[in-house]
Amino acid sequence: PRHMDSVLDILDALESPARGGSPGTAAALGRRLGVCSTPGCRAVLGEPLGTPERPPALTPGQWQLLTELLHHDPATPELGVVLAPDGSTVALGPLLAGIEAGLRSGGFGQPLPTLNPPADPLLAVTIAEALGTSFLLAQGGDNNATALGPGGCWDDVENPQNYTLRGPPSPVPDPVAIGAMDGAVLGARLARGPLPVAELLRDYYGTGNGSEVGRPPSSYRRRDFGALAGQGRLEKEVAAVLGLLRTLSPTSELLRDVGTQEVAAVAHKAAREFSKRYVECPAIMSRCLWGARPYRGTPAPLQPPLGLVFLHHTLEPSQPCRTFGACARAMRDMQRFHQDTRGWDDIGYSFVVGSDGYLYEGRGWHWVGAHTKGYNTQGFGIGIVGDFTATLPDPDTLALVRDELLPCAVHFGHVRPDFILHGHRQLGHTNCPGNALFQEIQSWPGFQ
Repeated sequence: PRHMDSVLDILDALESPARGGSPGTAAALGRRLGVCSTPGCRAVLGEPLGTPERPPALTPGQWQLLTELLHHDPATPELGVVLAPDGSTVALGPLLAGIEAGLRSGGFGQPLPTLNPPADPLLAVTIAEALGTSFLLAQGGDNNATALGPGGCWDDVENPQNYTLRGPPSPVPDPVAIGAMDGAVLGARLARGPLPVAELLRDYYGTGNGSEVGRPPSSYRRRDFGALAGQGRLEKEVAAVLGLLRTLSPTSELLRDVGTQEVAAVAHKAAREFSKRYVECPAIMSRCLWGARPYRGTPAPLQPPLGLVFLHHTLEPSQPCRTFGACARAMRDMQRFHQDTRGWDDIGYSFVVGSDGYLYEGRGWHWVGAHTKGYNTQGFGIGIVGDFTATLPDPDTLALVRDELLPCAVHFGHVRPDFILHGHRQLGHTNCPGNALFQEIQSWPGFQ
């Protein structure tokens, strides 16, 4: 399966000291297989040394999977991705490039070159070059050219084999953005001292930790990347990398007629839009990722921006879900109950919030839900998994709704800036969203 666990098995074999491996083996091999194929990345990490043969530590099947995942083709970025235990889809190219840059800046392997103009090697190879190039190309293309996204769907999250993007690809589709953030966060960790890469990734993605134990560090990637490279720092690094690309072939041609002010404008726009989409706003697990059944009948479209937001607790399941597996199961159970027992067309909520750090798409932004009788066409229904009669969701989950979801819904035009927030009980005969949670939201912006 194209799952992070498969990659970790390969890394274990490659890094085994008994077989002559070390923490840098996988990253060096990745570069020879095509991970670092862009001019900026090669200027930082160096040219690959010929095509490698299968290391004796790997089976033919493992070698085939690795070569398929790491052979970089900009036209099909979705081929180099794996599904991580936290439910996110990660591009291995920027992840491994960041790991190599981190190891080398931490003194493991060859030292990194000094770049001119000065640029942070770690951010250059993970996100800055991809981001700068993407926004430069989008600016030069037609008005519909996109510089970020889209996301995509796996054929089967239990046994992922094929990943399909849900729209025309940009040079930075969602998995590349996620792999780049992970590569930057983990590269910064390795710069402080080398670790076996498989061990580092296991801890980070929470694989093999019993998976129901709690949120893995990877579910905090947006926060951690933001702390490492806020919008201002990212803008500076994108501008520096575009300056570097001006001196390299073939990107010098791309930048030939682009002046300094234009480069600054591209870097500003790239950093602002990336930060808004991937750092400040929560990740949304689409229906295909949690295994939704089809909608029954024909959904009715909403007319955004809407003026109301209704907060719910799910009551069942009564316990918060803290992992992707548990939250996806909860979504399937709720959809089955809403469709089979209640007789509704689909799961009623617009979105559901897990305590794993993710937002789960129900009816979504575009279709009328079945969450607040009499008001479904006027607002979005947000459910938080759990029973919050006596206890509150954890602070991270509350912050995700209050400080990320609501402002981002306004920013992207789904909700009006002067929206009103209500608890479900204010509009129907119910105790929802529970006494503790209803008390809490009365201090939130927009509550009436």
